[in-house]
Parts: sequence; structure tokens; C-alpha cells
Amino acid sequence: MKSPVHRCRDVEHSRGQPGAGGGTSCLQEEQRIPISKDVITSSSASAMWFIRDACGIVCAIITWLLVLYAEFVVLFVMLLPSKNLMYSIVNGTLFNTLAFLALASHLRAMCTDPGAVPKGNATKEYIESLQLKPGQVVYKCPKCCSIKPDRAHHCSVCKRCIRKMDHHCPWVNNCVGENNQKYFVLFTMYIALISLHALVMVVFHFLYCFEDDWTKCSTFSPPATVILLILLCFEGLLFLIFTSVMFGTQVHSICTDETGIEQLKKEERRWAKKTKWMNMRAVFGHPFSILWFSPFSTPDHGKAETYQYVV
Repeated sequence: MKSPVHRCRDVEHSRGQPGAGGGTSCLQEEQRIPISKDVITSSSASAMWFIRDACGIVCAIITWLLVLYAEFVVLFVMLLPSKNLMYSIVNGTLFNTLAFLALASHLRAMCTDPGAVPKGNATKEYIESLQLKPGQVVYKCPKCCSIKPDRAHHCSVCKRCIRKMDHHCPWVNNCVGENNQKYFVLFTMYIALISLHALVMVVFHFLYCFEDDWTKCSTFSPPATVILLILLCFEGLLFLIFTSVMFGTQVHSICTDETGIEQLKKEERRWAKKTKWMNMRAVFGHPFSILWFSPFSTPDHGKAETYQYVV
């Protein structure tokens, strides 16, 4: 599959150059032309971002319900009936802290603008206001009529072009892009951790109930206790595998500075290569600190970067 550079796309040429007014053209050579960051700053950057997609909303609600179910089983089936107070306090505090961080990360990933390009700004008047030099070209997205920066892709669900779009995730009802990738990575990490923690507690609780009387190890009846624990075990195992794989692929994508779409399309690398540590800092913030693991901390990526269009 050819990269976007080698495919025909809607372009706008500056005046006085061959091919101007041609509408669509294939470019023979590649240039990087700096464009003001204001061109690609989303108009909704400071506003509430929420995708009205029925499938995504249902998946997001299911995600919260599954976490709340795990909370219910951990607290009311395993910890509160336990005779070991210290065991209950330590595990209850740890599990609830991780669950809170997971849900907070989910909210930030869902309600943060992933890096949407302003919609409908690819007008003739606006492009003329950029004062392009002879030979310079900017790409237009024919679907959302926006000026399309390098490494941006159009999302059919969000109906916008997203900068450094990795994929659209229905579980967070949003695209994973330049501005919210940190929160998505944290979400997968914390879900994997609470899944692992829940599985460990289920194993210990089963051992405890086998050694003791089943009627005393839970406030629920033995059949109900077994069913609740088995369901939690199945949920924990499923989400541990799924989120661990997602976390690993996201970290690999960040370290290689190549999004999932770019890997899938095998697009030619047209951007400067940086070290893995620099790529991690670009997503999570400068410098390394405990704030990397906080969904309440907004990384400073993008503020010191210069965006370019490939023409």
C-alpha cells in the first residue's frame, strides 16, 4: 500500500505555479513547509469534547458497570466479611485507589479533544490568508473540508481529522490521538492492575472458604458467593489479557513514534526520528515525575512542537 504522500489528494496551490487551479494533483516531490500552529489548533480545545455515538456510549457505560461490579464483589463478598481487618483495609484501599484512577483516566480519555483539526477551515479565503509562497501546497480533507496536517487521519466516527490518530476506541467512545493518548495508556494500565489484583484476591478467598465454613466466609449464600466469584474471575482474566496487550502496543507505538494507523498502512516515515525517551516525554510530559501516572495532570506536549504540513 502506498503512503499518502504518493497518492492523489485534494490540494491548494499558491498562485502563479503550474497546476494551480487544477483542484487535484499528484506531487512529484516532497517538501516540509512550516504552517502556523493556529491553523491546526482545534476550535474545541477549551470546550467539552464528547462523541455522540450510540455504540461508543453503550461501550463506555458497560465499562463503568463492569468496574462497579468488581467493586461490589471485592468489597461486599470478599473484604467486608473477612476476619482480618488489616487485610481488608490494605486491599480495599489499594483496589479502590486503582479503580478510581482507572475511571478518572477513562473520563479524561473520553472527554478530551484527541487533537481534532478545525472543521471547514479549508476555504479559498482562509488558504489565501496563509500567504503561501510560490510552489507551496496544503492538503485538504474532502470529508470534513479541513486543512490536513502531516500525520493526521480522518475518523469516520468522530467525523473529524485527528492529529496522530492511533485508532478509534469504542470503550472510551473517542479517538486515541495526540492529546489524549496518555489518558488511554493510563486507563489500560490501571484496568490491568485492578484485574490482576482482583484475581489474586479471588484465589485467596477461595482458599479461605475451602479451609473455613462457606457460610461464614461471605454474607451471601454459598451458591451465590461461588457464582459472583467465578464471574469476577472471568471478567478479571479477560480484561487483564485485553488491557495488557493494549498497554503493550500503545507503549511500543509511543517508543517507535508510529501510530497504529501508520503501522497498518505501512506509511513511509517523513518525520524526524527521536529517542524512545524523548517520545515518552512527548506523550506524558517533561520531565519524568509522578505526574506521569496521574490522569489529572495535563502533559505539555504540543506547546513546544512545531507542526508541519507535508507538500
